[in-house]
Amino acid sequence: MTGNIYLDLTNEFNEGQLRAILSSGQAVVMHRLALSSKDGDWIVRETSESLDFILRVLDAHGARYRLGAPLDVRWMSGGWSAHFEFALDGYRARCDFVTRPPRLSREDLASLWDEQEHGENGGLEVPTIDLRRLADLKKTDRERDYAVIGDLARKMSVEDQLLQSRSARDLIDLAKQYPQLVQKLAFQRPLLLLLDQIGESRIHLQRALAEEQFDLMERNEKRLAAYSRASNDWSSNWPQIQKQLRQLPLIQAHELLVASARRLLPMEVESV
Repeated sequence: MTGNIYLDLTNEFNEGQLRAILSSGQAVVMHRLALSSKDGDWIVRETSESLDFILRVLDAHGARYRLGAPLDVRWMSGGWSAHFEFALDGYRARCDFVTRPPRLSREDLASLWDEQEHGENGGLEVPTIDLRRLADLKKTDRERDYAVIGDLARKMSVEDQLLQSRSARDLIDLAKQYPQLVQKLAFQRPLLLLLDQIGESRIHLQRALAEEQFDLMERNEKRLAAYSRASNDWSSNWPQIQKQLRQLPLIQAHELLVASARRLLPMEVESV
């Protein structure tokens, strides 16, 4: 036991083989940039074996579904997320799962799994998403996440700092040291082109960073809006579904949820 329920759960999920990688807020804690996080988030393998195993672990803890998709390959492969909670010694543990996290390409996700399989985990206690991918996941529509990205960036390689930093001052200092690298990376992050033009002045770069953040936030808002539209019937019927789920152990509740989702929740979402 580690003293952190989410780390203990990660170990339980990965008994015998790698199935789950700790992500989001708990990953920020693991990278020593926060003291705690109230929820647990995992990227899980998109296989029936992995999802069924995790469901059994959650069942053993007395977990119940929260509003979200079933922990089933058919919905997980469409970018949906599954949400659970259970009580432990007066504490409410909340657990969220995805198999296709936003802003990570399939190729990048496959590389993440390969790296974790080969122990490229930075010496962390449990399988945990790396700094660069964690920063990509944090490009949400919440302003506070961009401060986290800035903190994460300062722990990255020089190349990743140039691609992820939220600090005009840091970018200017890096550009002085690595001008050729800035030119190389500018096609991935166009605002780096400003570093040749601004000298010691930061105001234009700060404005470009603000515009970049606004664009990233807007993209995520559009993505969430598409899922919200697709789940309208599901959300409307959730109170009635939840009443039925409360009467059943998790494994049986899962079967009922899948049956309901076939009627009310599309597996794929268009225009995301």
